[in-house]
Amino acid sequence: MTLSRRELVVVALVALLVLALWLLSDSYPSYDAYYHLVWGRELFAGQIPSIDVYQAPTAHPLYLLLSGFLATVFGSQADRAIVLVAMISLALCGWSLWRVGRVMYGTWPGLVAALLTGSTITLLIYAARGFVDMPFLALVFLAAALEAERRRCGLSVMLLLAAAGLLRPEAWLLAGAYWLWCVWPPDPQSGRRSPHLGLLGLVIAAPLVWILFDWWAVGEPLYALTATSSLAEQLGRTRGLANVPEAILDALIWVLRAPLLALALAGVVIEAIRRRAVSLYVAGGLVVVGIATFVLLGVFGLSLLPRYLTITAVGLLIFAAYALAGWVELPSGKLRRGWAAAVTVCVIAGLALTLARGDVSGRANDELAFVKGVHNDLVATLTDPAVIEARRCGPLTLPNFSLVPDSLWIGDSLDGSVLSRSDRQPSRGVALVFVDPEVHKRYGTAAGIETDTDRPPVRFKPIARHGRISAWAYCG
Repeated sequence: MTLSRRELVVVALVALLVLALWLLSDSYPSYDAYYHLVWGRELFAGQIPSIDVYQAPTAHPLYLLLSGFLATVFGSQADRAIVLVAMISLALCGWSLWRVGRVMYGTWPGLVAALLTGSTITLLIYAARGFVDMPFLALVFLAAALEAERRRCGLSVMLLLAAAGLLRPEAWLLAGAYWLWCVWPPDPQSGRRSPHLGLLGLVIAAPLVWILFDWWAVGEPLYALTATSSLAEQLGRTRGLANVPEAILDALIWVLRAPLLALALAGVVIEAIRRRAVSLYVAGGLVVVGIATFVLLGVFGLSLLPRYLTITAVGLLIFAAYALAGWVELPSGKLRRGWAAAVTVCVIAGLALTLARGDVSGRANDELAFVKGVHNDLVATLTDPAVIEARRCGPLTLPNFSLVPDSLWIGDSLDGSVLSRSDRQPSRGVALVFVDPEVHKRYGTAAGIETDTDRPPVRFKPIARHGRISAWAYCG
C-alpha cells in the first residue's frame, strides 16, 4: 500500500481535524472502556485483572493491554487518551473504506464511502465513548483495503485480522474465511493446494491467546463465552437463533438508520444487476461473514446487540456510496443522467426526512453533554474532602453496576472498594444517590434489577452534593 503526496496531505488534515474534535468534544469512555482502563492499570501494576467481578463486561485482551499502556503513560488522563485512540480509529476506518471503494467503483464512490463512515452518528458516538469496536473496525477494514488492492495479500492481512481477533471474536470467523480464500486456488504447476500453515497458525492464535488469558485470569478457559451468555440472560437481552432475523434488521437500522440502509441495499441491487467490480468479494465477503457471525451469536445464546453487526453495517456503506456516486464514473449518456437524477431525488428526500425527524446530530451532542455532566459531577463528588474522609469507614457504593468502573478509575481505587447496592447492601461507608430524574433513569436503574436501590441505606446521613449526585455516609 503506497500513499500519494496528495493523499498524505489529506491524511494530515484529517488527523488535525480529529485532534480538534477530540479537544472540543471533551467526551469520556463507556462502561466497558472504563473497566478495561481499570483492568489495564491492575495488569501493569503486577496484579491479575479482576475481570470476574459483579456484572463486568467481557474482557478483550488486546484492548486491556492497550488500556494498561495508556494508563501507564497518561495516568489519570488515560480515559481521554482512549477516546482519542477510538476517534483516530474511526478516521482510519474511513480512510480504509476510501481505498476499498476506490478499487471497487472509482474515486468518487470511494470518497463518499469515507465521508459516510465519518458522518454516521452511531459510529461517531462509539468513537466519542471509546468503544472497543472502533480499533477493531479499523484493523478489519485496513485488512480489507490491503486485500482489495492486492488479491490474496496473505501475511499482512492475516496479521491485522489476528490482532482484530484479540479485540473482538467476530474476527475469528473472518480470519478463518480468509485462510480458506488463500488456500483454495491450486498451484498452477503441481495442481496441489498449499495449506499455508503460517496463516493457519495466525487464525488459531487469537482464540488460543483469548482462552489462555481467561484461564490465567479466572481459571476458566471459556470464561468469556460462558460469562457473556450468563450476563445476557441476567440483563434480559435479546438472544437465541429465532430472534436473529429481526435482530439483524434492527441492528442495521440502529447503526446506519433506515435511509442509509435503503441506499446500501439499492447499491447491492445495482451491483448485482451490473455485475461490476472484480473486488466485490472484499466488501461482499465482509457483509456475509458479519451476518454469519451474528447468526452464530444466536446459536450460542449470546446477546444480539447492534454493535455485533458493525462489520456488516460498515461494509454496506461501500454499497451506499456506490448508489450515491457510482454514476460519476459512467460515460455520458441516459444511464448516467437517469442515475444522477434519481440520486438527487433521494438526497433531497433524505434531507427532508432528517429535518422532519429533528436534529439527529443535536441529539448526539445532547447525549455527549449529558455524559460529560454526570462525569464532572462524579469527579466533584469523589474528590470532595468529606467523601474522601468518610470512605475510610467502608466501601463506596452505587445503586447498581453502571458507574462502578468510572468510580474505580476516578478514585484510583482498588478492586472491592467500590460496590453495587444491587449486589450487596452496605452497613457503613459512602453511598452515592442520584437526585436528578434523568440520571436516576440512566444510572439509578438497570436491566435485570427489579429493586430500587437508588436510595440511601438505613442510618446513612447526607455529607455532600454535587450537581446530580448526593453522597451519604455512616461510620458507626
